[in-house]
Amino acid sequence: MKTVKYMDEEFAIKKGMEALIKELGPVEALRFINIPIKKRMESVKRHREWQKLLSKEKFFDEVFAE
Repeated sequence: MKTVKYMDEEFAIKKGMEALIKELGPVEALRFINIPIKKRMESVKRHREWQKLLSKEKFFDEVFAE
């Protein structure tokens, strides 16, 4: 089995930035880097929101339909 050797972190960042700037240009590359990451909703809250969308009657009709 061959061992995998990872790039140095700074080198990887530099190469990634060069690729972004080359393909997108400096302004669009900076816009891409600064795109905010959406925060994940806490799992219990997400589950409760999903439950609000459910319809008991529709569920029973689908499960117990003949």
